[in-house]
Amino acid sequence: MECRVELIPVYLAFILILAIFLGFELISKVPATLHTPLMSGANAISGITIVGALLAAGAGGPSWLATLLGAAAVFFATVNVVGGYLVTDRMLGMFKKKPDESD
Repeated sequence: MECRVELIPVYLAFILILAIFLGFELISKVPATLHTPLMSGANAISGITIVGALLAAGAGGPSWLATLLGAAAVFFATVNVVGGYLVTDRMLGMFKKKPDESD
């Protein structure tokens, strides 16, 4: 017996809208002091997309377009991760105590 589920575009749009609203509600409830660890965790998870992009680029797809799209995915995933870590580092710098210059 074979069970096959076809994803109709209406269902996919519903899932996308539901994920947007759910994500907004969850993130808006996070206190400001927890945004930095949340971003760091999200950046670590985003690193997994680089692995997937490398696999897509090196798979040697049926055409040069697949390899080109895989290489673009590697570039954009790398920019996403590096930029995320730079922003996280900058946010952590805001929590450091500044030296007293009241001499």
